Amino acid sequence: MLAMMGQRTRAARTRQRGYAMHYAVQAVIARFPDRGHAIEELAQTDEEFLSLCEDFAEAEAALARWERSSSSVREARCTEYRDMVRELAVEIEAELDRRKGSELP
Repeated sequence: MLAMMGQRTRAARTRQRGYAMHYAVQAVIARFPDRGHAIEELAQTDEEFLSLCEDFAEAEAALARWERSSSSVREARCTEYRDMVRELAVEIEAELDRRKGSELP
């Protein structure tokens, strides 16, 4: 019970500051933990990047669902979603690299 209250209090403080990390941003940071700050900043200022993060998170979630599936098309769908997650990760990393390069003097 106390742990739940602590979680609620933390969440309330976060909302009061006017910022709650988007689930998709969390998913991308989990993939690129050493670039978390850049991911957060870019997602807050660039709607297209945030949309890319959402696509990534949704593809990862779909992959996880298919991995638990007993469907006869499980393997084919897992392959498709693994490829999609990989391609989105490459695109996200390229965008982060591009932005990092544009910040240099």
